[in-house]
Amino acid sequence: MRVGLFIPCYVDQFYPGAAIATLQLLEKLGVEAVYPKNQTCCGQPMANSGFEHLTGGCNRLFIDNFANFDYIVAPSGSCVLHIREHLHDDKQTQLANNISQKTYELTSFLTDVLKVEHLPSRFPYRVGMHQSCHGQRGLHLSSMTELVAPAFSKPGSLLKMVKDIDLIELDRKDECCGFGGTFCVTEEAVSAKMGKDRVADHLHHGAEYITGVDMSCLMHMEGILKRQGSKVKVLHIAEILNAE
Repeated sequence: MRVGLFIPCYVDQFYPGAAIATLQLLEKLGVEAVYPKNQTCCGQPMANSGFEHLTGGCNRLFIDNFANFDYIVAPSGSCVLHIREHLHDDKQTQLANNISQKTYELTSFLTDVLKVEHLPSRFPYRVGMHQSCHGQRGLHLSSMTELVAPAFSKPGSLLKMVKDIDLIELDRKDECCGFGGTFCVTEEAVSAKMGKDRVADHLHHGAEYITGVDMSCLMHMEGILKRQGSKVKVLHIAEILNAE
């Protein structure tokens, strides 16, 4: 299969290691992954701020860049959810729909499409996994604790394949970190307090690393950790799944 590698803006600019790990992991699993160099923002920040009517250029560029791939994969739940639910083009409606449905967040692609059952990775550290809201409630990457339903976690199942990892059990598995995209700007105080609460749960259980599928959430918690003088680090899940 031929996969288009969709790398969100903030990953490209601030956390390129997550993008590189995603590419390397896919290649290790026998996937031909290609990075379209003309890709830019998917339009999510504008849409989230009430300006979806101005995202036409982003939509058309995304379609042009990724129309010819079997699948599109990104190390980001929030950006993938935006593409899946909001990608549109009045002149290419069917094409836009086809592209949105074959766009996957990385861990969902590994579990649902590749059906990975083994990983040759090793990460001998105590790790807490943050389940981002977009991934959980929009993409259904994991079960929700308020529902009476069988528990599951696609990111968690992959992390359990990593040799020597010590995956901790959090008190509040699916609590929001408070980032919320533009929410952290418009409601700064609330966002920061929510982030401190989320970080405290990981620290209470002795995490050495905090991981997740969205670098945006991890970036928010990383800022709090640094301000607290903590030695705990954040890593995108791709970097752990790709570790040797």
